[in-house]
Amino acid sequence: MDMTILIADDEIEIAELLQLFLEKEGYQAIVAYNGSEAWQLLQHRCIDLAILDINMPLMDGYTLLKHIRTIHTFPVIVISARNSDYDKILGLGLGADDFIAKPFNPLEVVARVQAQLRRANEFNKPSVPEQPADTTTLGHLVLNHSSCTLLRGDEPISLTSLEYRLLKTFMLSPGKIFTKQHLFELVWSDLYLGDDNAIMVQISRLREKIEELPKQPRHILTVRGLGYKFQAKED
Repeated sequence: MDMTILIADDEIEIAELLQLFLEKEGYQAIVAYNGSEAWQLLQHRCIDLAILDINMPLMDGYTLLKHIRTIHTFPVIVISARNSDYDKILGLGLGADDFIAKPFNPLEVVARVQAQLRRANEFNKPSVPEQPADTTTLGHLVLNHSSCTLLRGDEPISLTSLEYRLLKTFMLSPGKIFTKQHLFELVWSDLYLGDDNAIMVQISRLREKIEELPKQPRHILTVRGLGYKFQAKED
């Protein structure tokens, strides 16, 4: 099937049981035993569906779900021993696609995984031609995700890993306003402690590389009092 499922649950027996049943169905299943570990895996792996427990150490399932929904649209199934109506409504309200109460039959989980993946494949097909999967193009900027390099018009521009992740975040969501905290947690994959210097330095360096007039940027714009956004076209 060539699909990867992320299982995030601090109960080792449950996580490994789900992994076993999913792999029997031909999926690749990877396991994280806390929310922070799961978030790190999401920075480096292509995930088709996630199964999240609510009560996890370091980062709970609700917080992880909120992080996921800032940048990903793949299906998410929440599993939890907390099965009150409030917990279900909260999980679905944060962007979960399904909620399964513990204890559960692992065969039911597999069936729901298959149903969510079918739904995602059927209804998330683009209505316009897709760009090549390894590039994102906005105006005269072409970001290559395979080589982590940028083409500005005909000029190739090398990027550091941080610059690439920062530009990728902007270019995948043009026009979206990112707070400094949001950017830091997405790009640095760490908790934001209020230090703006790291963000400002990387923004400045990126502007030097992509803006014609870095002091008067037309792409990476400062939104006073809020953060930054990426503008694809030059006005």
